[in-house]
Amino acid sequence: MFKKIWTIFLRDLKVNIKDFLSLYILLIPFLFAIGINLFTPSINDTTVNLAFIKEENNQLVTYMEQFAKVEEFDNLETLKERVERRDSMIGIVPEEGQYYIMIEGNESDMDIEYSKMLLGLYETGLNIEDSKTEIIEFGRTIPPIKKTLVNTSVLFISILAGMLISLNIVEEKVDNTISAINLTPTSHNSFLLGKSIIGIIFAIFGGLALVYITGFGAVDIGKILIIISVSTIISILVGFIQGLINDDIMTAAASIKLLFLPLIAAVLAVEILSEKWQRFLYWNPFYWAYKGNDLVLNKSGSWGQVLIYAGIVLFLSGIVYVFLAPKIRKGLE
Repeated sequence: MFKKIWTIFLRDLKVNIKDFLSLYILLIPFLFAIGINLFTPSINDTTVNLAFIKEENNQLVTYMEQFAKVEEFDNLETLKERVERRDSMIGIVPEEGQYYIMIEGNESDMDIEYSKMLLGLYETGLNIEDSKTEIIEFGRTIPPIKKTLVNTSVLFISILAGMLISLNIVEEKVDNTISAINLTPTSHNSFLLGKSIIGIIFAIFGGLALVYITGFGAVDIGKILIIISVSTIISILVGFIQGLINDDIMTAAASIKLLFLPLIAAVLAVEILSEKWQRFLYWNPFYWAYKGNDLVLNKSGSWGQVLIYAGIVLFLSGIVYVFLAPKIRKGLE
């Protein structure tokens, strides 16, 4: 039995490596991780960008680097060209021993006032050491937006696992091999398990790769593995159904995308709605999976809390299985 399951898995793996769409899905966790790292700032980053002329006042540039992102340009013309671009860049330009602020006009008032304040602090000779303010840290080193994106992406990968299974089954139908299962010693259970392995491995390793690359490697891996595993069950079930009822790859992939709706609803409910409104999403397994992942990524959830959330997801997945299992078996006949 295990040999047959392994053979089915190896066949799927070879097909996925050769097929462009499947290979693209396999690479998505790494693309997501790189994108999240590139476009989410550090929790200590500032969004104020200042432009200076090179070698004009190195002491001022060094001072400003403590509070803003600084770029230097060779001359006034290149600095002006940079300020006039569509993003927010404020120029600090010398003139007759003083400095004036160069703006395009689309900068926010807060950024402009902040730049004026920094220039005023420099001219009065004030430094961080002169402040009487006490800084209290809560140990947060990763911004909340990054945690939200990582959490959402991990669940997104579990849906892609179902899509991968769906594509593999459609490929089997194209080759007319599904109907031939009834003529071989391979049982339906062996076929289902063999087809599931590629999705499970993709969801687990893709999720863990995303977590590590985005800087959450210090979380409890055991806890996040449990959440990933149980949240993948529904995606796998839907993947089987869509693979069996569709005859082409694009239709099957489009059908799996319907799972993005409850996923997005779960994220919005947790991040935006109050607790009294969130109860309307209790039926949604992605809601509980998202909350469980949030606890793990925050390093604030105990094993008991994580197991409760995982248990709820498993229970809801079991209900879905009761309804879908007969259709899956009928599709294999």
